Amino acid sequence: MWRNCVRLARGLGHSAVLRLDPKVSGCGVVRGLSPTVSCSPTAPCSLLWNSVTWLSQARQSKDYALPNSSWSQGMMDLYNRFLEMCKDGTWKRIPSYGNSVDHIPESLKLVPEKEQKGTRLFSRNMDTEGLGFEYAMFLNPSEKRMVCLFQPGPYLAGHPGFAHGGSTATIIDSTVGGCAIFVAGRVMTANLSINYRNPIPLGSVVLVDSKVDQVEGRKVFLSCQVKSIDGQTLHAEATALFIQLNSTKSLQEQMSSQ
Repeated sequence: MWRNCVRLARGLGHSAVLRLDPKVSGCGVVRGLSPTVSCSPTAPCSLLWNSVTWLSQARQSKDYALPNSSWSQGMMDLYNRFLEMCKDGTWKRIPSYGNSVDHIPESLKLVPEKEQKGTRLFSRNMDTEGLGFEYAMFLNPSEKRMVCLFQPGPYLAGHPGFAHGGSTATIIDSTVGGCAIFVAGRVMTANLSINYRNPIPLGSVVLVDSKVDQVEGRKVFLSCQVKSIDGQTLHAEATALFIQLNSTKSLQEQMSSQ
């Protein structure tokens, strides 16, 4: 497993048929916020997370952050727009798996994590596509910024026709959390404050845009806005505080030591 991490750190490519191929071009993929790995933007790639926190070990694990038939045209257009921005390395696509334990390598798992069985990442808990959380995330390392393309399904309903505020909080927490992981490694939410401005219609597509504002020791302060695709409607805005759990090096530190 550690050898796989080293390979990823060296930026080896990964083809659609799971053969390492440095000649494959396309969108850079952050495998658990690892250094860029080239991947065909149209191929469903089975991905590995790196040693920060989200390293997947099973090639057979399904990447739920890839397009499926439930995605609207607006979701696809936004996704393809970010894939284009990935080509020069400015942005990196983030994969997402159904089990949170699968995102951590055996060598780095804590004892409670190794003993967990039958768990499921609840933001990926739907066996039928399009009913719950449909989303894909992209990271801009230089700006310490993470965005999430979010399409809430009918099982996230609150007030008739609109997404429940708790689902909005979940996707905000997941997005700012991923951003905090890039800077500090293992983190947990200490505070999340949200102002809801306009409800999100079920089935619509919004952009969750987060960034790191400040780092003080083990504290990572972030801000986030949830807007419509055209940027004209502000659905929610938030601030968050995450705390680094241990001394696990962040991706930022790993990259600077290369």
